Amino acid sequence: MAAVVVVVALFVLWYLLRGLAGFWAPAADAVGLLSPWTVRLRAWVLSAPATFTYIVLFTAGTFVQKTAPPKLIDLLTRVDSTNLWRLSDDPATVLVTSALWVADEGSGLALYAAVFGTVVAWAERRYGTPRLMLIAISAHVLGSLCTARVERWAIDSGRAPHTLVLATDVGVSYMMVGSCAAAVLVMRGPVRWAGVAALVVTVAVPVFVSRTIWDLGHLLATAFGLATAALALLAAPPRKPPPLTEPWAAAVAVGGKAVGESAVR
Repeated sequence: MAAVVVVVALFVLWYLLRGLAGFWAPAADAVGLLSPWTVRLRAWVLSAPATFTYIVLFTAGTFVQKTAPPKLIDLLTRVDSTNLWRLSDDPATVLVTSALWVADEGSGLALYAAVFGTVVAWAERRYGTPRLMLIAISAHVLGSLCTARVERWAIDSGRAPHTLVLATDVGVSYMMVGSCAAAVLVMRGPVRWAGVAALVVTVAVPVFVSRTIWDLGHLLATAFGLATAALALLAAPPRKPPPLTEPWAAAVAVGGKAVGESAVR
């Protein structure tokens, strides 16, 4: 949660600085210096609306986890989990709610937000919002259902205890790895190989090292995200991403005075 506090503090300081710029020359100079960067950041966020809306949603869910009583969070996590018990009882609801929690009581929130805000946002700019949403949802839903099927097989065959029926399986990671696989698919050159290496290390290797059902779930989600992305590219090639200077960044503040007219205020 410390990262969230820092981000909120930076937003508050920025708008406070803009307020002071009207009558304090040093603040106006600082606004003029920083505006090209903040305009590009705003354009980046606006060009990937689904990604950044999702970041807000799972960040809010993490805030609830951090502030609510632990016993209540344990109960909610169990109820919202895509375990065999809940999938057999209310599959549609848990497939939605499980995607809004960061696993392990919000552990790793900053890392998830960073990956979504960079790699996944980059993918949304190239696939477009509808296709990226389809890829992410496919990775989460199909990855969760196939993982549950493996769990059932493991229990029925005696390879796993019956208590696995109630195991918790929540989090944003299935959407993340599926979307990252889609991003790697449209990367080029050394960046693509770096992306492939990152997926192998973070998704494939744990399946053979830790050998948990959740590691297998991440691998399945990655595969489904990749397959859905490939089908999406058959329908249409990658988009040319909108520039970060037009139309949102048509104005750059210089010395606290706007030059031009911005499409977003």
